[in-house]
Amino acid sequence: MNILKEIKDAWGWVGIEPQEVVIENEFGNLIVKDFENKFWRICPEDVYCEVVAGSIEEYNALIKNQGFLEDWFMSAMVAEAENNLGSLEPGYKYHMVIPGVLGGEYGGENVKVVPLVEIIRFSGDVGKQIEELPGGAQIQLRIVS
Repeated sequence: MNILKEIKDAWGWVGIEPQEVVIENEFGNLIVKDFENKFWRICPEDVYCEVVAGSIEEYNALIKNQGFLEDWFMSAMVAEAENNLGSLEPGYKYHMVIPGVLGGEYGGENVKVVPLVEIIRFSGDVGKQIEELPGGAQIQLRIVS
């Protein structure tokens, strides 16, 4: 599996041209550097992929920002997930089944263990489907197998 190809396939519609995954957290959030040396954050629980730093200097400042670090490490959610679901195997992450942006609970029964590649694909697909919706829009979630 080529993670950069998966990112491009799932999130390329936002304009990302992934060169390198810089860091990932336990909930499948990724910081990805592109070929223009911009840094993007893929945030599956809030279903977005956006530039968070336009240069290495901005990225270095970002990773020293206490607010960013608290949000990034998700310590309370990780602790709850580890307690409920156990430790992660390589290639797997904790995942909010119903993303927070769609009203999903941040914890509890809404968190499962899922392969990272599925998280990337799912969040990119949902993101593309809801990108044009105004905030607060009503949606209907339909699971098709």
